[in-house]
Amino acid sequence: MKTFELSKKYKSLLDKKGINTPIRLAHFFAQLDHESNLVPKRESLYYTTIENARATFKTPFKGKTDLFVNSYLKNSVKMANYVYANRMGNGNEASGDGYKNRGGGYMQHTGADEMKILKARTGIDFVSNPDLLKEEANAMIAAIDFWNRRGLSSFADKDDLDKISDLINIGRLTVTYGDANGFKKRKEKLNYYKTVFEFK
Repeated sequence: MKTFELSKKYKSLLDKKGINTPIRLAHFFAQLDHESNLVPKRESLYYTTIENARATFKTPFKGKTDLFVNSYLKNSVKMANYVYANRMGNGNEASGDGYKNRGGGYMQHTGADEMKILKARTGIDFVSNPDLLKEEANAMIAAIDFWNRRGLSSFADKDDLDKISDLINIGRLTVTYGDANGFKKRKEKLNYYKTVFEFK
């Protein structure tokens, strides 16, 4: 089992960083599984339908015509550079920052600002080379840093999936319950990982 192997392989690091109780481990790995299927990879952004592109990137495509959205389909580079332009520390669409700083690692860290924070806090130069997030150890170090930086263990202790999902997916707490993308799936994974880590 991938999760069990990872939790054992990185046990000393997880212990050191305080992700070391059944409920914290269950929430942590449920979110990693949802974000990346526990594969340290880069975000694809290869969309084939207008509906899926709009569902994922509601704000960037708000008020845009179907013809406009269609022009970004089946082109990962173009899609990333558009939907992530002028946000999260990225430059404009022409800068190429969107694709360079697209989601990566177990937690799908996104944006130039996030890469700078990770570099400063971990010493790993994700700024120059975000592809370092595709390496297992780097991805785990980055995910743990993000988790602790956002104080997510405190919400895990309260078994508060909504707030954890908000901070990971939306980037802030919201008043609406379950509005993070894929919340139902996140809940299913959490229930599964509670059995894995024998949370009673």
